[in-house]
Amino acid sequence: MSEKILVVDDEKEIADLIEVYLQNENLNVYKFYSGTEALAHMESVDFDLAILDIMLPDISGLSICQIMREKGCACPIIMLTAKDEETDKITGLMLGADDYITKPFRPLELVARVKAQLRRYKKYNTVSAAPATETILEYAGLTMNIKTYECLLNGESLSLTPTEFAILRVLLERKGSVVSAEDLFHEIWQDEYYNKSNNTITVHIRHLREKMKDTGGNPKYIKTIWGVGYKIEDI
Repeated sequence: MSEKILVVDDEKEIADLIEVYLQNENLNVYKFYSGTEALAHMESVDFDLAILDIMLPDISGLSICQIMREKGCACPIIMLTAKDEETDKITGLMLGADDYITKPFRPLELVARVKAQLRRYKKYNTVSAAPATETILEYAGLTMNIKTYECLLNGESLSLTPTEFAILRVLLERKGSVVSAEDLFHEIWQDEYYNKSNNTITVHIRHLREKMKDTGGNPKYIKTIWGVGYKIEDI
């Protein structure tokens, strides 16, 4: 791998530790101890993934995440959060982050999350050279092309992150079946670091519904089966 990874954390020991582990995976690490310095380099480097600490002394990781998404950056973003800051985790996901890891974290867990995000991002941005064999998933005005990674709702393009696209794809492929949050997590992230308090899937589902303008009490597309999971009906 030679992907370019942005790491922003004002705690030097943590930033340096992340750098060592990612460099061991042959990743190119661009490390910064302040948000201002990181933002200045974003104009000249196209990053493949960003790891942002939320609590920075100058500009928060949440603000950096928002700025990146507003500028059209689609690369995966992983937020580093304090142990009990549940609001920050949810806010980060709502602003366009793909995942979060709570401090203190296991370095190998971070590496696993990074590699899973990079695999999906690379797949998301690779367009097949054989459009004649495109695979199309359709449901009630929703059309997903899983080879060109395009998604339309009633003829209008949906701007989805790789994570949102992957979640919607799984639900469409399993149309008519309930998929638990745990199964979705393992399907998307392809690792074992899931626990019942992890609300990553819940927030991404909420964001998907907002983009699809389907946030009412009885959603047309992604339905919640309380205590079980999520499903798209088979019609």
